[in-house]
Formats: sequence, structure tokens, C-alpha cells
Amino acid sequence: MRFLRALALLGLTTLTAQAHAWWNPDWAYRKAITIDTTPAGAAIQGDLADVPVLVRLHTGNFSHFLDLTDGGGDIRFVAGDDQTLLQHHIEKIDFVNELAFIWVKLPLVKGAQGPAPLAPASDTEVPANGSNKIYLYFGNPAAAGSTNTAGTYGPGSALVYHFDDASGAPLDRSANALPVLSARGLVSSPSLIGDGVRFAGNGVLNIADAPQLAMDPAQGWGFSVWLKMDAPQADAYIFDRTSGKQRLTLAIDGTTLTLAYTDAAGTRHSPPEAQLMLGAWHHLAVSLQNSALALSVDDTEAGSVTVPAELMNGEMSVGAAADGAHGLQAELDELRIYAVAPTADLLRFGAVTEGLDGLGITYLADENTGTEGGGETSAEGHSSYFGIILNQVFGNEQAIIEQSVILICALMALIAFTVMILKQTYLMACRKASTVFLQAYEDVGLSAGRALGALLTEETAYAKSPLFRIYRQGMKELQRRLDRDAGQGINERSLMAIRAAMDAVMVREGQKLNAQMVLLTIAISGGPFIGLLGTVVGVMVTFAAIAASGDVNINAIAPGMAAALLATTAGLGVAIPALFGYNYLGSKVKEISADMHVYADEFLSRINELHGV
Repeated sequence: MRFLRALALLGLTTLTAQAHAWWNPDWAYRKAITIDTTPAGAAIQGDLADVPVLVRLHTGNFSHFLDLTDGGGDIRFVAGDDQTLLQHHIEKIDFVNELAFIWVKLPLVKGAQGPAPLAPASDTEVPANGSNKIYLYFGNPAAAGSTNTAGTYGPGSALVYHFDDASGAPLDRSANALPVLSARGLVSSPSLIGDGVRFAGNGVLNIADAPQLAMDPAQGWGFSVWLKMDAPQADAYIFDRTSGKQRLTLAIDGTTLTLAYTDAAGTRHSPPEAQLMLGAWHHLAVSLQNSALALSVDDTEAGSVTVPAELMNGEMSVGAAADGAHGLQAELDELRIYAVAPTADLLRFGAVTEGLDGLGITYLADENTGTEGGGETSAEGHSSYFGIILNQVFGNEQAIIEQSVILICALMALIAFTVMILKQTYLMACRKASTVFLQAYEDVGLSAGRALGALLTEETAYAKSPLFRIYRQGMKELQRRLDRDAGQGINERSLMAIRAAMDAVMVREGQKLNAQMVLLTIAISGGPFIGLLGTVVGVMVTFAAIAASGDVNINAIAPGMAAALLATTAGLGVAIPALFGYNYLGSKVKEISADMHVYADEFLSRINELHGV
């Protein structure tokens, strides 16, 4: 499969015309990504500078994981002018479950602007700062990795924790690379964005004081984190910082979120509280600017309070107080501390675009060097979802069970359709020949001077009719007895013998009519069970892969589950047409069988009428 993809990639790069606006011809593919900042998307009003944007790739919007180099080294991001290379780094890429979490630094995100045009009006696109569009380039096996983790964040980011280090002690991904003072009881686990960290009530992360982390009201300060808790908390601290009498605490009691600041004089200030929903991810943020201390939950500011404009330093703790008291039992991901006050638009942008839904971020269809511009259509709206599922099955080396089951079902379907076509052709021929034979038979009965056995000389015309074969056998038995008894007539015992001979022919004709029908019953009953077997095994393998990789979000589960369910769909795809075909053909077989019995009775009656004694 990888070889075929590489061959197709080579064909696209050599046989298609090179587009004028293409960042680098060494990259064979690109995908446009647009950002909607209108109320229908991220809903921000002002422009944002040096913004890290999360690009979340999965099989629903990206089907080329097998085409990427190891670690995604050939991934590049280019601004909307298709010239300016953007800084990025990959937080996590999982080739088994086909997931990737990539952070890209956008120099400018324009507020209140809808998605960029899907295709440029000419070869010259808008400037890099004139459109909320970027390009993801990939498909260059010779490319080396070019990620720049620190360069992804601007000077406004003082500290960034992805919690992507398996050791549990997080690494600061900002340009400051600030050290961790101590980390205790932190458990790395799959989370909202790649990996995160879980606090079990006895863990604490202590962050050393640093000049970059100072809370200076003049230039501003901020803190944000993603949190999910499954049970009410008992006065647990999410964030705590102390310096003399000064103290800033973000805490949860039950499901109530509170922010409290105690100033140098010992006076406590607290903005309005907020309620959190259990089992859901929430984006929590604190911002300080001049004398305003604000608390935000998800994409909405819960409230603010006026505080003294005092400088604050000191160590910080996450998940508990510095001494380990007030332990938190929840999951955290993507913790940031801002050296300048984050605006409400910036906090809202992160809350909306970084969630599981990724609102405001649209992934367009893949383009190659021969379809540049014209291929920019929404991947969610216009690509084939079945194509995505088929790629997950036949483009995934791990899906051998689903591939085998689907191939078996395809073979069964081929056999079933062959049987139905051949059987329908045979039954139509029988019906047509029998109609012609019955007409001739009736003519014999109505014509004076024609013997009952006159049709035996026309065997070629009626050879496909089962009624003719019953007639032929009956005439042979009749003629044998007439010759033996020298024209004395047919008695009752001879009639019974003739009837037995015709019944034998009817049995054999019935066997011919029902021949191979058992293959349809096998397809009807066996197809769904074979498909179900593939689904069950596929689900087992999916959950085993998730357990091995540690990623339990919906984008990790959905592709494997969809691929597994395709096996059941294949089984039903065999059984349903076979069921309809079996019932239809069965009714035709019953009609012909009934005609044979009616004809045999009528023919025996005519023999008795003409030759009986």
C-alpha cells in the first residue's frame, strides 16, 4: 500500500503541470486551512498578533498519514501569500491511530473576518497579513524536520506546558525554557491535546520564581489551562502563588470555581464565581491588567474585580498549595503563563479553536501541483466520508482483519450475484420454452388426426422446457406399454407407473431449478455473521491500539470504530441483495414447480382419456 501511494505521488509530480503559485515544487501536496473569526467561528473582534494555533489532524480531515516521513518531518506551514514560511512544532503524531497535534505560529489573525476565499481569483494571492488562511504542505520524502518549538510562541508567552513529557515533569516549550522546581504525583495520560497530566489529590507541581513570570500590573499578566474533573472537589487548588501577604489562588470547591487575590495589606479580592460541569473540558483563564483582575471560563469572562496595582513575584504551584495541601483530583492540559495581559479575544480564540470541536478552523481538500487553487473545497463538506473509511481500512497496515473480512464478503457477493444472474437467465428460458410448448400441446389436442406424441419430433424447439421433459417421459412410458399390450389400452396400474415415471422427472427438474440456491442462503445467513466477526475483532484491535498509545479522545477512537463497522456493512451488503434475490427467484421456482404438477395431472388425464380401459 505504501508503495502504491508513493507511485501515485510520483505520477502526480511528474505528469501534472506545475502551478504558478506553489511555495516549493519539491512538495507534492498541500492543504489549505482557513480561520473564521466571525460570530459563526472564533468570534473575535480585534486582530491578534503572534498567535499559536492548534492544527488537529485526523482521518476525518487528513488521509495522508502514510505519506508523511517519520515524525512528520516533511510537514511545512506557509502563510496565505504562499511564500512566507511559518514556525511550527509537532506536539504529538500517532501513525497507528492517525492523529497529529501541531502548533503553528500565525503572525496575524484578523478579527471579524470570515473564511478566506476557497480559491484565489488569480495566480497572485492576498498578502500574508490579509487573509486568515494558511497552507499545510507535505509529500516530500527527502525533507528533513524543521520544527521550532520555542519559535512557535511570541514574547508574550512566558511559560508553556504541553505536559507531553512521559516522565511527568513538564518542559517549558516557550523561548524562556524555565525549569521546574519540583514535580510530585503527576501522572501523564492521554488528554485533550495529545498527552496531559492527571492529579490524584496527592500531587503538586512547583514552579520556580523567574523575572519573566512576575505579575506586573503595568505590563499585565495572565494564566490559562484546560481542566476536566469527574467528581466534585474539596477546596482544591488549581493554581496558587504566594509572596509575603500577597496570594493569588484559583480553586474549586464542589463544582464552584473561585479566584481570590490577597494584596500586600492583607485585603482579599475575588471576582464572581463560576460553575463547572463534571466530565467536560473547560478552558480557565486569569488576566491582570493595571487594576483589573478577571476570571474567564471557556469563551466567556465570568467577571472582574479591581485590585491594587502591586508587583507580585514568588514561587507558584499547580494542582495543590506549595506544601501539597488542597490537592486537586482532575486532568490538566496546555498550561500557559503570559508575560503580558492576554486580551479577551486571545483567550476566547484559544478556548474555541483548541477544543475537541475546533470551531473556526476549516480544513479544505488536498491539492496537488496540478490542481492548485481549484481543489480548495471543504474537506468536511465535500469529501467522501466512505472514502475516509476505506482509506482507514485499506490504507492501514494494522487493519488486516477488516481487510480479510471485506474481501471474503466481496467474494461471497460476487458468487451470490453470479448465481442470481445465471438462475434468472435459466428460469426465464424455462418459462419461455414452456409457454411455447404449452401452446403447441394445446394445438395437438385440438387438431384432428394428430397423435398425442406428435411433439416428440420437435424436441429441439422445446428442449429448455421442464414441461416438455415430463411430456417426453410420459410418452415413452405410454408407448412402451402400448407396444407391449398390442393396443389393448392402459389400465390403472400402468397409469400409476406412468405417473411415477413423470414424478421422478419432476423431482429432477425441481433439483435443477433449485440448484445453487443454497449459495444464496449461505450468503444471507453467513454474510452478517462474518461481517460481525470482523467488527468485533476490529473493535478489539482498536481498543488495544488505544491502550498502547494512551490516546482516548474521539479522533483516536472514531476512525478505528468506523473501519471495524465497515466489516458489518460489507456483510449486510452481501446478505440484503442475496435475500431479495433468493425470495424473488424462489417465487419463480415455485411457479414453475406448480406448472409442472398441474401439467402432469392434466397430461395423465389425457392419456387415460385416449388410451384408458
